Amino acid sequence: MTSRCRKLAHLFAAATAVLPVLLAAPGAVAAPGEPAPPTAIGGDRLGRSGVQVSPLAGAPALPRDLTGQSWIVSDAASGEVLAANNPHLRLAPASTLKILFADTVLPKFDRNAVHKVADEEILGIGAGSSLVGIKENLEYRVEDLWRGVFLSSGNDAVHVLAHMNGGIRQTVTEMQARADALQARDTKVVSPDGYDMDGQVSSAYDLTLFARAGLRNPDFRMYCATRSAMFPGAVDRNTGQRGSFGIANTDRLLGKYPGLIGVKNGTTTNAGSTFVGAAERNGRTLLVTVMHPASYQRVYDETAELLDWGFSAAGKVQPVGRLVDELPAGAAEPTGQAGEASGLPAPPHASPSAPAASAASTASGDGDDGIGVAGWLAVVAVGAVVGAWALVVLRRRPA
Repeated sequence: MTSRCRKLAHLFAAATAVLPVLLAAPGAVAAPGEPAPPTAIGGDRLGRSGVQVSPLAGAPALPRDLTGQSWIVSDAASGEVLAANNPHLRLAPASTLKILFADTVLPKFDRNAVHKVADEEILGIGAGSSLVGIKENLEYRVEDLWRGVFLSSGNDAVHVLAHMNGGIRQTVTEMQARADALQARDTKVVSPDGYDMDGQVSSAYDLTLFARAGLRNPDFRMYCATRSAMFPGAVDRNTGQRGSFGIANTDRLLGKYPGLIGVKNGTTTNAGSTFVGAAERNGRTLLVTVMHPASYQRVYDETAELLDWGFSAAGKVQPVGRLVDELPAGAAEPTGQAGEASGLPAPPHASPSAPAASAASTASGDGDDGIGVAGWLAVVAVGAVVGAWALVVLRRRPA
C-alpha cells in the first residue's frame, strides 16, 4: 500500500471514530453546558418554577402576599393563561377531584332517573368524609345525588353514583382515561371522591382543564352554581311520609363574588385547601385555581384577588401559556407518568399542539428512532471532510 493510500485509510478510520461522538451530541438548542429548557403541557413557561407573567403597558400588578403553592389564571374561552405559579406542581387535590368525576359520569344518567340505594353502595367511605346524608334502601333521583356531590361535597353521593356507573374501580379507570383525553398528565386517580389516598395527585393546570370541560355541560354548570337545595330525608315512622332537609353549597365565594359561576372547593388534612373558581364579567369567563395556600380562608381570598386581577389584566398581558384542547376520540394514550410523591413537580411533557416542542424534540432526537437533525448534520460534515481529503490524495497521485 502506498504512503498516500495509507494516509487515506487512516483518515477514514479517524472519521469513523469521531462519528459516534458527533451523533451522540445534543442538538444545537442550548448553550454549551446548559440543558435544553423543558417543555410542559401548555407551553415552556408553565413548566418553570415560580410566578410567570408578562405584563404590557398599563397592566396591573399581581396581588401581593399570595401564599398558594400553585395557582393559575386563565381565560375559559380562548384558553390563554394570563399568569401562573408552579401550575404543574403535583399536589393532593381533595374534593376538587370531584370535578373530574362529574365530567366523566354526569353525562351518563338522566337527571330524572330514580335509584334505590343498596347497603354496599355507601360502605367503604373514608373516615371523616363529608356526607350529604344518604340512607340505604331509599330512592333518590339522580339530580338529587348530583346536588349532594356539588353542594355538600358528599362522598356518599359519589359512591352511589360510582356504583351506578359499574363500581368504584370502573369509575376510577374511566376518570383516568378522561384525564388522559384532556391531556391532564399530572393527574393520578385513586379514589373517585378525592379522599386522601397514597399516590393520588393532580395540579392547578389539570384541575383547570377539568373545570373548563365540565362547564361546557349545562347540567354541570347548573349544579355548581346552585347555592342551596332541599335534599330527600328519611321516612317518618309515625306518618310514613318522607321528609327533606336543606343543604347549602360549601363554596364560600358563591353568591358573594360578583359573577361567580361556581365550581368546586376541597379541603382535607393532606391536601389543605384547594379551590377552582369560574367567574363571568362583561362576556369574559375566567378560571382560577389555587392549591395549598397558608390557610383555609386564604384559598377564597386569593381566588377572589386573582379573579379581580385577571379581569383587569385581560388584554394588558401577554399569555404565558395556554390550556390545551381535548385529544380527538381514540387518540388518548395512558401517560404512565402520574403519581410521583406529592409536591414534586411533574416531569416535562411535550405538548402535541406546540410546534416549538415538536421542533426541539426533532432537533435532539429525543423519543425518535432516527438519529435526528444533529446526527444527519454530523454525517454530512464527516462525509464532506473525507471526500475533500480523498480528492486531494487522488489528484496528487502520479499519472
